[in-house]
Amino acid sequence: MADEENSFGGRLRRYARVSGAMGGLAARVAGERYLGLKVDREAHANELRAALGGLKGPLMKVAQMLATIPDAVPKEYAQELQQLQANAPSMGWPFVKRRMASELGQGWQGKFKSFEHEAAAAASLGQVHKAVGFDDRRLACKLQYPDMQSAVEADLKQLKLILGIFERYDKTVSTKQIHAEISERLREELDYALEARHSQLYAEMLAKEPNVHVPEVVPELSTRRLLTTTWQDGEGILTFVQGSEEQRAQLALNMFRAWYVPLYYYGVIHGDPHLGNYTVRPDDSINLLDFGCVRVFPPSFVGAVIELYRALETNDRDRAVEAYRTWGFKNMTKELADVLNVWAGFLYGPILENRVRLIGEAKNGVYGRETAEQVHRELRRVGGVEVPREFVFMDRAALGLGSVFIHLKAKVNWHTLFNELIADFDQDTLAKRQAKILKKHDVPLPVAGA
Repeated sequence: MADEENSFGGRLRRYARVSGAMGGLAARVAGERYLGLKVDREAHANELRAALGGLKGPLMKVAQMLATIPDAVPKEYAQELQQLQANAPSMGWPFVKRRMASELGQGWQGKFKSFEHEAAAAASLGQVHKAVGFDDRRLACKLQYPDMQSAVEADLKQLKLILGIFERYDKTVSTKQIHAEISERLREELDYALEARHSQLYAEMLAKEPNVHVPEVVPELSTRRLLTTTWQDGEGILTFVQGSEEQRAQLALNMFRAWYVPLYYYGVIHGDPHLGNYTVRPDDSINLLDFGCVRVFPPSFVGAVIELYRALETNDRDRAVEAYRTWGFKNMTKELADVLNVWAGFLYGPILENRVRLIGEAKNGVYGRETAEQVHRELRRVGGVEVPREFVFMDRAALGLGSVFIHLKAKVNWHTLFNELIADFDQDTLAKRQAKILKKHDVPLPVAGA
């Protein structure tokens, strides 16, 4: 089934399903906008999710991303897209043997002590097999599905169509930069050699964090389409939602540091805060997994994150305007800054209050949705906004982590955590530290606005 679905003919058939759903959406949008017809968005969003859910490919991954980016799509669609699951049917053993031979050569099985025939996990771009090396290390072999590059390019064209239709429906948020950012990150996810370097980068950045673990890359068993690392035992984070208050707070602290130590010390963030990308060890330390979606920021961007915090802390509107400009927001006015500050106040709220508290709550099943709707209304009034590229995954990571902290019902003094992290922050020091570690791991330096 997976082989058929990833074949050229299979992709043509699935695009026919999506195109039908998208064509229906286009007709409904035109009817609402030009003829005054009422669109049942909830019913159509359900149809769209059903069409996308059958894809088991990159477009489904993109849809999941869109669901976590505030205002990228109307709320009815976000709620439906959020339900998509990334568990694709795995490729069968005959196909796996051919793919492995193409990556490691015909004698590839002789490079492992054992290699499990059944996939341990399958997702949108590839699947993972457990194996054992001749040094007795347990391994995780992530094998990319065939023809994924052409699949991603085709799916990104579909994404452009989807976003274009949403903009015809509502021009409040320009999606051009959202598409550009998602496109670049998704193309990067195809390069497992880059992911291997990202993994090694994270291992060094988090080396002094005793409660965060990163898999070790096995270079001799890895290629651009096969990534082999050590296997990390652990349980899913949602297993611990009924744990003690102390345990849940410790898990939240570990995750906070796993994401934000790399950001504030090196200007790097893990852009995919998916529940499957971290597991919990018996000692409550966590495994951080999957480094396909990593975003490196210019030091000035990280500095502006802290500048906006100071602006909100002191109610300094001019300082906030300058922070937004540094981030790449164009045509900034004080009125637009006031609207953006509503969203910033929501994101920064937990670290502005010096007390032990929950991070927030999810309303209508989506963390931040109610605030996003309020901001959306105000943006429509002031003429709309184009979201800068660099902001897309920063926002997504904050919301994704916030959602996990809500699941855990973790009560923490977020203010203390954050201020301890940034106590010695210096933009020039970060720039030097970043340049040194990126060069060591052959990861490109960031370019502002790209």
